[in-house]
Amino acid sequence: MTVSEREAVLAVGDPDPIEGRSPGSLVWRRIRHDRITVASLAIVVLLAVLAVAAPILRALDVIDPDTPHPELVQGIGSVPTGPFSGASAKHWLGVVPGVGQDVLSRVLFGLTFDFTIAAAATALTVLIGTTVGLVSGYYGRWVDASLSRVTDLVLAFPQLLMLIALSPLFLGQPPRNARVVVYLIVVLAVFGWPYLARVIRSEVLSIRELDYITAARSLGAGPGRILIREMLPALRGTILVYATIVLPTYVSAEAALAYLGISLQPPFPTLGTVLNDALPYATSDTTYLLVPGVALVLVVLAFNLLGDGLADAMNPRSGRM
Repeated sequence: MTVSEREAVLAVGDPDPIEGRSPGSLVWRRIRHDRITVASLAIVVLLAVLAVAAPILRALDVIDPDTPHPELVQGIGSVPTGPFSGASAKHWLGVVPGVGQDVLSRVLFGLTFDFTIAAAATALTVLIGTTVGLVSGYYGRWVDASLSRVTDLVLAFPQLLMLIALSPLFLGQPPRNARVVVYLIVVLAVFGWPYLARVIRSEVLSIRELDYITAARSLGAGPGRILIREMLPALRGTILVYATIVLPTYVSAEAALAYLGISLQPPFPTLGTVLNDALPYATSDTTYLLVPGVALVLVVLAFNLLGDGLADAMNPRSGRM
């Protein structure tokens, strides 16, 4: 190649340059090409923003979940005046039958409390499950056997049943809201971590003999460094997907417990308590039942679709993306 030809090539440049991409950028690229995952991610972000913004909006007097408006209902215990639960410019989703509280404000605060409880329980679940799975899979032998028996023992107790059975012992009568929040977070996590622990353990068993782990061990890296610096980054995808799946499960569990009276007490609303309060008005004021029901379905569906999309995006062999 002559000098002039080389200069011409350099001037034009490579028409198809090879661009290096990190694993994170590849995952994000797959997510952007999946409309369902993008839509579910947008809904999750919107719900999270509303949950965080609800206390701020209340402080600014934009929403008010507690103030009654008896003039908007036909007497105590009756339905609101007007269609769609008395929806208006001031009360977009209507008012609560009997008392006239703003439904939208109560649903937004329900998102706040539900997300707080579910996010804290999910974080504690991930912490316990990841720790047990890492230690069990890495050390093996009697450590693995002991932790596996503990995992099997916890799995023998149904989570929802234990939440109901232990409530009289730890909550007391009447239950205090602070104690209820701590109780729900702890019991959900204590009986929810074994599923993640088993998944993490199986993955650790498959990667602990890989070349980069063996190299780190031969260079003198201790167990702590190998577990945290070498193995844990390889498990981030699994942990993230599991968190997006278990969080809506905990939101649904709160709704089921609210039906049984195990939830925050008035005046603090959750999606479960709002839905439970709407059940007596299922025929006389269907809109009041639909609003918290649709909100609960939207939370669960959006997180589940997001979890499926993340699982496919992090799996290069998946044919979906």
